[in-house]
Amino acid sequence: MRIDLNSDLGESFGAWVMGQDAALMPVITSANVACGFHAGDPGVMRETVWLARAQGVAIGAHPGFPDLAGFGRRDLRCTPQEVEDMVVYQIGALAAVAAAQGTRLQHVKAHGALYNMACRDEALAAAIARATKAVDPGLILFGLPRSPLLQQGVRLGLRVAAEVFADRAYNADGSLVSRLQPGSVIHDEAAVVARAVLMATERAVTAADGSLLRLDADTICVHGDTPGAASLARAIRQALEAGGVQLAAIGAGPAGTEL
Repeated sequence: MRIDLNSDLGESFGAWVMGQDAALMPVITSANVACGFHAGDPGVMRETVWLARAQGVAIGAHPGFPDLAGFGRRDLRCTPQEVEDMVVYQIGALAAVAAAQGTRLQHVKAHGALYNMACRDEALAAAIARATKAVDPGLILFGLPRSPLLQQGVRLGLRVAAEVFADRAYNADGSLVSRLQPGSVIHDEAAVVARAVLMATERAVTAADGSLLRLDADTICVHGDTPGAASLARAIRQALEAGGVQLAAIGAGPAGTEL
């Protein structure tokens, strides 16, 4: 058994510090780096890429809505063309930062409201998939299992990765419970760790209504802005490895070499 462990990083902005990037990097296998729209700035992007490269962590673009005040978690009414343009812009910016440090991007994972909307809306999903392919058809597109986001990626010939969230509650249909609802984020470390192991080993999770939800799982996300994120990620990694699960970036070969 093998799985990727990813985290949303590079979300500081100017003088404001967000997350525990330095502590998370030695634990995770893939980093989703904010590209300046919902969080991050050019200097933070450069520093985050440097940290990931130094730790051998795969780097992905984490494009979101242009919504710094709302941290990209508010639904914005944008046309598919506007979404495509803003995603191309953000992936391109991070790709340039990576190239300047002698490395390249592995994947694309939309952020927050953009991600959730694209996992429901085929037109927005197609826009993100088109943008990803236009910048680099070798990039891997992350999204919820069985969602339009992954379906559109496959349609365009992209490699896709089904992403699961150990610290988020799920509806019985496989969608995430809205952050506006109580209990949408799970804070109990033991419960989150147990869910991560179940997701990796059984490809399943207990939904909010108590039913057992079957879902594909190529990569598990630990949110970088969650209090105690580094400690939680370490606990998840230790439990996965104890359960015989190998942790490796999505783009790595069987021996950890880049494909």
